[in-house]
Amino acid sequence: MHTLTLEQLRAITEAGGIAGVTLKAQGGVFFVQVDTRNGGEAVLAKARSSEPRSFGNPVQALTLLRGLGLVVGSFDVEQWNPDDKAGARTRPDRAKALKHTYEAAEHDKWFREQVQQGLAEADDPTTAWVSHEVVKDDMQRQREALQARIAGNAK
Repeated sequence: MHTLTLEQLRAITEAGGIAGVTLKAQGGVFFVQVDTRNGGEAVLAKARSSEPRSFGNPVQALTLLRGLGLVVGSFDVEQWNPDDKAGARTRPDRAKALKHTYEAAEHDKWFREQVQQGLAEADDPTTAWVSHEVVKDDMQRQREALQARIAGNAK
């Protein structure tokens, strides 16, 4: 059986050379198989190889086919086994990126809550304000106490 890249499939479809398309299951993945008008069969291949392109989710394959204008076809699920994940590809890099995105969103939510709380406290007329000079003097006392502790431990 021949393979077609997505660009080749697009060109053949635009030229009217597709007689039929089948979404064929094998294990836990799906493949796109096409019948051409000249009687040949081919399977959609990965972009940079002749290896068949598999879809873990048939909706992805159907979306691709619809985008190409292939809106009528058939399916073959005789060899479908949804529990078979051997052919499904995993993307640990995407999982890590999604985890990072989730963590960033959680941090953003927390930060915005802190800002809102700070603004609410600043607008509250009962809030006790501390002048810059008082804070500066307090920090100086804390530094001196820390330096004295360090000097006492250094001996």
